[in-house]
Amino acid sequence: MFETARYEGKRRIRGAAILTAGIGAYTGFIVWYFTVLEEVDYEDIFEELPPAMLEAFGIESLSTIEGFLGAQVFNFVWLLGLGLYFAYVGGGVVARDVETERMDLLLSLPVTRSRLLVEKFAALLVPMVAVNALGGPIIYLFVVAAGETIPLDHLLLTHLLSVPFLLVCAGIGLAFSVAADRAAIAERGAVGTVFALYLVESVVGGAEGYDWIQYLSPTQYYDPTPILIDGSFEPIDSAILLVAVVGLLLLSQALFERRDV
Repeated sequence: MFETARYEGKRRIRGAAILTAGIGAYTGFIVWYFTVLEEVDYEDIFEELPPAMLEAFGIESLSTIEGFLGAQVFNFVWLLGLGLYFAYVGGGVVARDVETERMDLLLSLPVTRSRLLVEKFAALLVPMVAVNALGGPIIYLFVVAAGETIPLDHLLLTHLLSVPFLLVCAGIGLAFSVAADRAAIAERGAVGTVFALYLVESVVGGAEGYDWIQYLSPTQYYDPTPILIDGSFEPIDSAILLVAVVGLLLLSQALFERRDV
């Protein structure tokens, strides 16, 4: 059982290693940069910025390593960078196999379409788990090596709660993947949608009279900075994201069952 998931997961190990190494290198630079500029009064620099801009970039307290990592690493890398990455990868899950006619071979095997789709989607957990399981210790070691301290439980919680968010981004990609005939179209559509939702929540959502729009974006339900700083989060937000993942999977399965490949 789960032959497809194991095979697809093994194919993503190399990409997961490269992704983790890249994020680790970037995090090392950010931690070093914080120590170099630790005498700078960040609060004075950013106090004149509009509140909407501070909220968009997750800026709460740049004078602490937790706040600095939240703004410079998690809001850019996890919230936007990895969100776009998994939307892009999810967009190629089905569409690429259809385009290369590999899907015909897969569907000739004794496996249902719904199971095939779920197993291919489950393979995305390999890079998703790797970047969080390895990224957390790497960040912690860099912080300690720089002579700073960060609550380990807050850091681990920030990584754990990122998984439902990243699953939603991958689910958006999957929905595009089963709807498009070409991988490039599905990937671009998924990336564009996730980026547009990010802008909706961070820019438009704060406008008076348009507050309701922000609840359409998955970024509304995962805010890494307060988790890093004081460990505060709402369990209902993660529950909403998990329900959204299930909804996207069901939608993708319904579309895939009716699709002529």
